[in-house]
Amino acid sequence: MPTDSPAPADTPRTPPAAAAQSPAPSPERAALPDPGSGPTLRGPDAPKSEPATPRGYRAVFAVAEFRAVFAAHLLSLLGVVVSELALTVLVYDLTGSPLLSALTFALGLLPYIVGGTLFAGVADRYPARRVLVVCDLLCAACVAVMLVPATPVAGLLALRCLVAAIAPVFTGTRMAALTDILGEGDLYVLGRSLLRIVSQSAMLIGFGTGGVLLTVLSPRGAITVTVVTFLCSAALLRFGTQDRPARATTGEGAGGTLLRESLSGARLVLGDRRIRALMLLFWLPAMFVVAPEALAAPYADAIGAPPAALGLLLCAMAVGHIGAELFVGSALSPRNRSRIVLPVAAVGLLPLLVYAARPGLPLALAALALAGAGAAYVIGLDQWFVDAVPQELRGRAMTLLTAGLMTVQGLGMALAGLAAEFFPVHQVVAGSGIIGTVCALLLVAEVRRTAPGQMSDTEGRDGADRHVTSR
Repeated sequence: MPTDSPAPADTPRTPPAAAAQSPAPSPERAALPDPGSGPTLRGPDAPKSEPATPRGYRAVFAVAEFRAVFAAHLLSLLGVVVSELALTVLVYDLTGSPLLSALTFALGLLPYIVGGTLFAGVADRYPARRVLVVCDLLCAACVAVMLVPATPVAGLLALRCLVAAIAPVFTGTRMAALTDILGEGDLYVLGRSLLRIVSQSAMLIGFGTGGVLLTVLSPRGAITVTVVTFLCSAALLRFGTQDRPARATTGEGAGGTLLRESLSGARLVLGDRRIRALMLLFWLPAMFVVAPEALAAPYADAIGAPPAALGLLLCAMAVGHIGAELFVGSALSPRNRSRIVLPVAAVGLLPLLVYAARPGLPLALAALALAGAGAAYVIGLDQWFVDAVPQELRGRAMTLLTAGLMTVQGLGMALAGLAAEFFPVHQVVAGSGIIGTVCALLLVAEVRRTAPGQMSDTEGRDGADRHVTSR
């Protein structure tokens, strides 16, 4: 179980990858001259000084294994986005039903909680590389069956559900594997940040790419691209990463059925007060911040904006998120990233209150960009979370985190749409900002109370956690 005094944000508790084992001197130390040195004369054959060790995001890309993980993530993510768009068009072409077409998108979110809860034990029970490769191959097989003309619509939707159920296992396993590849310190935090930035960017690029592909290919032809990307991702992970043993080699994760291990892991993770508070700080702000995206179309119609405005409203939040995350990851030190977590989480949803005045397009876009920038607090929160979760539970905890995050966002969209049936759209978005801010403030207070040194071991751990500490 995590100690009450976690390692500093920039100090990994386990050695990171070989390429990152020699940290660069801090900027403060590097700026100070050596008091015992003076000007020296170098002869023509004097050896040149060693090149400076890369820092920030460059240091993450210096790790060869991470480059393979990054490329695999980019390929599979683009493939998924293209297939979502193409499958939606295919289902509509086959049925002519807007409901079934919309359901195709919804089925990309709903099975997350099932896969993340029932199959989370896979992430710790088996070697990470094997899990990742098998998940990619299973997804490729599911998508390949979608290409068969004889596959009925019900089969297409079932296969969509299966791919979505596999996704949290893959993502959680990859998140946990990053601690093996990059260590548990700053490189891990920046690596997670890069994958999030890619996810945000791929949504923008992927839908545009999918639209272009659908102008020259049939929907099934565009879906073929996804099969190729999954297979390429599997090859990159198989040959570009090391084979490491499974985490759960002893204790609670070592035996029993997969379902029991998965449910036991969820109980242990959620039974720890500190981990539970951190996980909710990931989840709840994300649940409320999706309201303006879910209601972008009716809001654009309500303010009389042109059709192109819908695309801008859907992109503004992602642009703000990407810009803020790049700034925080590259310009702030690990200590400062940790310092901004709670303040930014507390106020990150306040820009949505601008919607109370039913703003025009320019002000609405500015508010959405600021709300997206508020999500940058998760960079520091990543470090707190990995410090709080014990190594033998890390795969299950990361899988549960991913599944919950996707589920609450889907729930947030559904609730926003339901509320918009009874209240004006701008009031629903502003209300989401108010309710979300109240929830965030309560969570910030709980995270402060559960901080190392603020509570005793007995107070900080519920009964479920004693199973871990007693081993």
